[in-house]
Amino acid sequence: MSSTTSTQPSASSGGASTSAGENARPPDPGTNSAGPARSRLSLQLDQRSLHFSVNAWVLIVALIGIFPLAPRSLQYKGYRLSLLGTTCTTGYALFAFYRIPRAGNLQAVRAWCHHVTSSKDFIPFMYCLMFVTSKLHLKLALVPVICWALEHVARFLRRHFTSSSLYRFLSSFLSKFLKVVTWQFLHSGHTWSSPVHGLRPI
Repeated sequence: MSSTTSTQPSASSGGASTSAGENARPPDPGTNSAGPARSRLSLQLDQRSLHFSVNAWVLIVALIGIFPLAPRSLQYKGYRLSLLGTTCTTGYALFAFYRIPRAGNLQAVRAWCHHVTSSKDFIPFMYCLMFVTSKLHLKLALVPVICWALEHVARFLRRHFTSSSLYRFLSSFLSKFLKVVTWQFLHSGHTWSSPVHGLRPI
């Protein structure tokens, strides 16, 4: 009797170990890892396309603000808006990359300030913030803003433009526009002669 009772827990423990081993078996690497990776990549590209759109808007507004033939009121609005847009984009870049120091001690705050001040977005942020808060209207102050915006726009166009949502939107819009223009041209009464015999326009 004692031998039979001693073998039953071993069998039950063996079954429990096999079921636990089946539950603890890692999933296939190609089943669920592709979905979050693709969503993360699309989110990064959407953030980059949004950053590109803001920088392109800053570039256009800064060019309007520095253009000598534009009205004076429009130049002043372009001057203020370009500086404000650069301040917002650089400030958001600093906050998104460095966040706020979690530790409240002086050493952590000092290290955080050192990293922020040594970053490449800190100088444009302070430069534009200084001119935004002042009442000066200097057109030459927009030259660094135009250079920074042009650098960001060129970098985005060189790397991520073909895989961004903005590129897909522009390509679909241009294709629809060309289809409408072609349809209007073919149905506006113009005669179209084909070099191939028997070929007619659709």
